[in-house]
Amino acid sequence: MIPVNEFRNIVSEPNPRFRVLKPWWDVFSEYLCISMLMIGVFGCTLQLTQEKISCLPDRVSGTSHEDVDCNHLRKPRLNQSLWEHAITKQITLNIVEVFGRKNNLDIHQYIFINSFCYERAVHWYGKYFPYLVVIHTMIFMVASSFWFKFPGTSSKIELFVTILGKCFDSPWTTRAISEVSEDRQEEETVMWRKHNIPRPSAVECPDTEAEGSIFIQSPSVVSSLGKNPLESKPTTSVLDKKEGEQAKALFEKVRTFRTHVEEADLLYIMYILQTLLKVFKFAIITIYSVALVPNIEIVVTCVVPPDLTGFSVFCCNHNKAHLFSKLAYCYISFVGVYGLLCIYSLYWLLHRPLKEYSFEQVRLETGINDIPDVKNDFAFLLHLSDQYDALYSKRFAVFLSEVSESRLCQVNLNHEWPIKKLRTRLSRNTNNRLEMHLFMLPGLPDTVFEVHEVESLKLELMSNVTIPGTVIQLAALQELALIHCPAKLQLAALTHLRDNLKVLHITFESLEQVPMWMYTLQTLEELHLSGPLTSEMSRSSTLETLRELKSLRVLTVHSKLNKVPSSISDVAGHLLRLRVHNSGGKLHAFGSLKKLVNLATLELMACELERLPTAVFSLTNLQELDLKENRLTHVEELLSLQHCRRLNALRLWHNYIAHIPEDVSKLRSLETLDLSWNRIRRLPPQVCYCTKLRLLDLSHNQLTSLPHEIGILQSLWHFSVAYNSVEVLPDELFSCKRLRTLDLGNNSIASLSARIGNLAHLVNLQLKGNRLESLPMEIVDCSLLRLTGLIVEDGLLDTLPSDVKRRMSER
Repeated sequence: MIPVNEFRNIVSEPNPRFRVLKPWWDVFSEYLCISMLMIGVFGCTLQLTQEKISCLPDRVSGTSHEDVDCNHLRKPRLNQSLWEHAITKQITLNIVEVFGRKNNLDIHQYIFINSFCYERAVHWYGKYFPYLVVIHTMIFMVASSFWFKFPGTSSKIELFVTILGKCFDSPWTTRAISEVSEDRQEEETVMWRKHNIPRPSAVECPDTEAEGSIFIQSPSVVSSLGKNPLESKPTTSVLDKKEGEQAKALFEKVRTFRTHVEEADLLYIMYILQTLLKVFKFAIITIYSVALVPNIEIVVTCVVPPDLTGFSVFCCNHNKAHLFSKLAYCYISFVGVYGLLCIYSLYWLLHRPLKEYSFEQVRLETGINDIPDVKNDFAFLLHLSDQYDALYSKRFAVFLSEVSESRLCQVNLNHEWPIKKLRTRLSRNTNNRLEMHLFMLPGLPDTVFEVHEVESLKLELMSNVTIPGTVIQLAALQELALIHCPAKLQLAALTHLRDNLKVLHITFESLEQVPMWMYTLQTLEELHLSGPLTSEMSRSSTLETLRELKSLRVLTVHSKLNKVPSSISDVAGHLLRLRVHNSGGKLHAFGSLKKLVNLATLELMACELERLPTAVFSLTNLQELDLKENRLTHVEELLSLQHCRRLNALRLWHNYIAHIPEDVSKLRSLETLDLSWNRIRRLPPQVCYCTKLRLLDLSHNQLTSLPHEIGILQSLWHFSVAYNSVEVLPDELFSCKRLRTLDLGNNSIASLSARIGNLAHLVNLQLKGNRLESLPMEIVDCSLLRLTGLIVEDGLLDTLPSDVKRRMSER
């Protein structure tokens, strides 16, 4: 026989941890099953170890003694004590009467008759009662634990119980709840102060309340009223790095498990089916047991063929009948209680919304307000665990919260990015500011705000970034770059940045990522925006009002617009530089430009312009105009630029210009003229009458010659005709004695004039890519020209005398 404990381990749950999913009625039912199993095992043991039946012949042949009447020995239905007294007296009389009388039956015949009568005369229920008890109990126990064994459900249960146990024991659970409790206490303190401390009068602070309400209404501003940013430093974590990584893995497991389990209700259906099976089984057992228990009789009459022993009727005593009858009634009682529990379980399943689970109470108790409600099998498992201990679901709920997960990521980030490691990310940017560049981090480490020397903070491809009030510790911070990094600000941080931030770079993918707090930075001097500023439904620009940016001087917009944003007029009085890169989209309307009366620099790049915008001619204070990467083919409107009397730089590079009008000579204030990357075949001499030119770039065109008037440009510092087809250089070029950079590379020049020595200020000379065979020795007279500044082929450099090369290398 299998021991009861071992049998229980076989048919019950495979893992002791599954008790978390056993409600009280299942636990009580399990103990009832054990009791019923013990009844069956006890009965089976009696069947195997003791005599089952004892038989005596009903009539002794050849004598006149009274017959043994078996009917008088049967158990009366009503009076137990009278029946026991009568049967004892009758058997005693019979023994006395037949004592010593021979009936010619040996022991083997008695054994045969006992076995024969047990099989033929005893009712089947009395014979197989113990085995029925064992079989039925096995079915009950298997039905109770079937969903723990079935492959489709056992895997989910195993995973849920494992995750539930780890979540319950995780140190992060206690840490998260305690942090939220502290935050709630702080919020309650703030609310108490808000309602009890008298507000200052409107005369003392007329705009404070209005501004605060505006900031808090913005979704990109997180209210932090009542907190001192210097006092809100991250507390020392109770988690070490390993525990933090384990908690992070738990969040991922819970998210995956929820996605997998919430889609179906297999566990719920399986539990209902096995409960229905137990109720059905209970009904059958109760009905047939109550009907058949009276058939367990102590005395039975057995008819035997007379040719076997000489007797035809035997009176038999069923030795276990009395005990089996008592066990049967006890068994029926246990089954009845078991069935009532099953019925209650079925009622619980069908009359409660077990496919939905609300964490409303948990949200109220813990203060973690973003815990989502769950459904289907996930909800059913949590309902079952609540029957065991509701604390499990409360601690498990922490790992369903995105806020809790973000806080854990913050703790892990602080472990991963200590101050020493952050200092290795410091470097000087193009504005000569000490910049910290953080790339593709899951959040912003709190330790960043302890590196006090940071002047520029660049965050790229980061999510869930909230800049806390501790940013005020970065007293030197003047520049902030958010590259595909939507960021929220606490109110204290917004106040600090509003009063100190000078430069802001924002690169975004959708309008929703543009922070509203950007429009409140009163000390901002430079704003650089890159991303779509128009929606699909509306082709007009959606840039909000810039009225609050009272210190804005530089505005850069890298987008794809139809017109210049009208909101630029809000800063028309103080904007000095406007740069629009339209990414190849055609820009039509320029009406807003006329209002920029103080604009000094205008850059319209990749705007598909075919002519100079007329709005530009009204910008009387314009000093620099850059029209890079457009579709300009002619610039006949250059004459109108003379209204821009301060214009000193004109860049028309990367266009399709083939001809320069003679009116260019009217632009006498020009100091920079960039005509590179065009299709110019001839340079008009009138260009040389812009006598203030210091930089003239004609590279990447189709020039074959240069005018002799080039010598007029006595102020020229930088001159480039690289990548053209120039064959001969006019001698007048070498009379421009202030030249420092002369780029003649990739042309068809065959010889270089000895007058090159007149360029005493020459520092860079590019001659590579021509047809030169030698260099004039007078090149040594260029007193500032070194060998490192002379770009020629190696073989051409060898034509110079050694003393010339030595003198040039020693400079």
